[in-house]
Order: sequence, then C-alpha cells, then structure tokens
Amino acid sequence: MTANAAVRIEHDSLGDMEVPIDAYYGVQTLRAMHNFPISGRGMPAVLIRSHALLKKCAAEVNADLGLLDKKLADVIVKAAAEVMEGKLSDQFPVDVYQTGSGTSTNMNLNEVLASRANELLGGKRGDKKPVHPNDHVNMGQSSNDTIPTSIHVACIFEITRVLVPGLKALETALAEKSRELWGVIKTGRTHLQDATPIRLGQEFHGYRGQVERSIRRLDSALKDLSELAIGGTAVGTGINAHKLFAARMCENLSGALGQKVSETSNHFQAQASLDALVMTSGVLKTIAVSLTKIANDIRWMSCGPRAGFGEIEIPAVQPGSSIMPGKVNPVIAESLLMVCQRVLGSDATITAAGMSSAFELNVAMPVAAAAALEAIALLGHGAKNFANQCVVGIKATKRGPELVSAGLMLATALAPVIGYEPAADIAKEAAASGKTIAEVAAQKTQLSADQLKALLDPEKMVEPSDTILPVSG
Repeated sequence: MTANAAVRIEHDSLGDMEVPIDAYYGVQTLRAMHNFPISGRGMPAVLIRSHALLKKCAAEVNADLGLLDKKLADVIVKAAAEVMEGKLSDQFPVDVYQTGSGTSTNMNLNEVLASRANELLGGKRGDKKPVHPNDHVNMGQSSNDTIPTSIHVACIFEITRVLVPGLKALETALAEKSRELWGVIKTGRTHLQDATPIRLGQEFHGYRGQVERSIRRLDSALKDLSELAIGGTAVGTGINAHKLFAARMCENLSGALGQKVSETSNHFQAQASLDALVMTSGVLKTIAVSLTKIANDIRWMSCGPRAGFGEIEIPAVQPGSSIMPGKVNPVIAESLLMVCQRVLGSDATITAAGMSSAFELNVAMPVAAAAALEAIALLGHGAKNFANQCVVGIKATKRGPELVSAGLMLATALAPVIGYEPAADIAKEAAASGKTIAEVAAQKTQLSADQLKALLDPEKMVEPSDTILPVSG
C-alpha cells in the first residue's frame, strides 16, 4: 500500500520508485525523466509511432515463431496500434538528450505497451503480468538494434510521405512556370554582372532541374535506409533472437511501409555506426543548398520594384513593413531560406553524432534521429509552401525584356564574326558612352544594318547557333 494514493510503487534493479498511478509508463521511464531534465523536448512523434510499429511487428513475428503466446501477442499488437494512431502521446516524456543508445525511449515504449496490454486483459496500469515489458514486448530485441531500425523506418516514412511530395509539388510548379515564362527574354547574369540574354523560362527550367535531381538523390538515401539493423540485438551477434526473426520482421515492416526493407548483410556495421543516416543527411544538405539558390534568385529578381532588378513580381502575401506603407517583402522565400539554414545545422549535428561511435555501438542516436527527422519535415513542408505561396503566383514584368537591348554582353554575338578583341572594344565604348552595342557596332564595323539586326537578335542568343560565321580578316 502506498503512502500517497496518487502513486504506485514500482521496483527495478536499482530499487523502488513512486510512479504516478495513472501513468502507463513505469519505473525506468520515470528514472529517465529524473536523469534527463534537459530540453523538455521529447523524441519526435514519428519516431515513437515507428517504434510502436516495430513492437507490433515483433509481437506478430514472435507469435508466428511460437515464442510468444498468441493471446499476449494480440494485446501487444492492439496497444501498439493505439500508439501508432497517436493515442497515449502524453506517455512518452523522455527527453531527446538521454542515453546515447536510446534505451530510455525503448524501455518507455516497452513499459507503456505492456501496461496498456495488461489493462486490455483486465489488469491495472503498471502491471507486469501477464505481459512483461522486457520478456514479452522486447522479446528478441535490444535497444541497440531496435532504435537504429526505428530511426531508419521513421526517416523512410517522412521522406516518402512528406519530403518527396513536397519536392514534387515544387518541381511541378517550377515546370509550369518555366513553360509560362518561356517567351520572356531578359539579361542573364554571371558574377552578379550582366551576361548574354537568357529566357526567364530557361532559368526556371534550371530550378526545376535542381529539384528533380534532389528527388533522384533521395532514392540513394532510401536505398541505404532500407537496410535495417533489426536482429543484431546487443552487439550485432543476434543473441536471444530467433534466427528467422529479422527476416520475418523485415517482411512485416515492408508491408507496413509500402517499401521493401531488408535485414542488413552486416549487423556489426549497422549498430556500430550511423553511416546510412550521415549519408542521408548529406543528401538533405544538398537539397537545402539547391533550394537556397532558387529562393535567393527569386528574391534578387523581384528586388525593388523600382530601385532593384524588378524583373518578376512575387505574390503579396502580407504587408512587408510596420512603418513603410505598401511594402511587399519576399517573406515566403525568406522562410524557405531559414529552413535551409536549420537543415545545414542539423547536418553538422548528425555528422558529429555519426562520429560518436565506439566499438559495437553509436551513442548519439537520439539526437541524430531528432535532427534528421526535423530536417526532412522542414524541407518537405518548406518546399511545398514555397511552391504554393510563391512560385505559382510569380509574374514577369516588362523590366527584363526592356533592358536586353541595352545589355553590353550582346557584344558576345559579334565575337565569332569580328573577333573577341574588337567586340570587347565595342562593349567598352558602349559602356563609356551610354550607347547600345548596335549603335557602336554600326559605327566601328563594316556590318550592315540587316547583319547587325540578325546578329544581335536576342531570340537567336538563347539557343546554340546552327552556324558560326568565320571571323573576318
């Protein structure tokens, strides 16, 4: 009998503790709560759901192998399904900054599922019989193989359900905008200086190509993530796991994910490193760098509208200033840029976490998981929002085409005919005098008006030439 009716006494190998009587979690979770009062930030919900999926599959597999009583397996499966549906979410309080193997989170799940399973059988919360957190929920498993497995599963979930759809939405928006703006010719820029003409649609085609390749790079990451550590138990040897357990687990997980996953061919590397996650983070970083380029270009092209480039208009989604009336800022692009900056920071965290491997185990798995899952979600939601709130509403202004005829780099089209140095002289004189390339070339070359018109036609400068005239003597 407890001194306080609001608590129950639970015992583990370290002694007794008072656990809130209405909690599904038990003494090991409570110890973790006391040991790690760090951030107040629990493990990501998608990781908790993925770990519940793993426990569900484990109960089914162990029952099929004749290792777990069917009645007990059924209630574990029901309890796990509830967690996967988002129920009992307040029962997972363990901080991200905990034991490096994630043992506290694994035991948190084990305790909650056992407690709920026993309640489904007519018992009380906190009961360890007939379903025990270690003996039954954790059967054939270790934190050291289940946590890395759940990290991979959670990342697969988020990449396929959040990030890839977000990037595809952006790719579609950019492709449509490329087609819409194909006829608009403007001045290209290299080194932030005027360059030869380019179609505005060609620039957006380039952006679409970056996003397309980002999606393609994720295929490589998914391939690495699909190799799972499950079955290695404590140090990769598979002690206390049935020899068929891992293969059966991967079959069940593949069905739940809608994507094939398989047992690693080398359990020792799978548990002793975070290499697959580090590789995935590298892909996420590359995507962030690509999206940064796109967002920045759109900010630059829309800057002004009168004192800047002003070549495109972006949607006015909110007032841009608390003091300057009528100001419109590229806030959606800025939001995406902050997402990308955060992802670059997450990559640094994951890289450092990957270096926290010694002998048979990595000991920075929780923080790496949290960083990776946040990065995936941020990129997915950021890309989709950028597509819907900015890209689809972009319009070309008259500014870009109007400045083409004044562009000094039109002289590039003269170089194959009159030579590089004479063309450079024409560009310099045009810059100094304020005249156009056509005006100076008419004075300094023997080219006729028709020849100059043909050579300096912007429409002919945005595609490779059919023929190149020889340089005149």
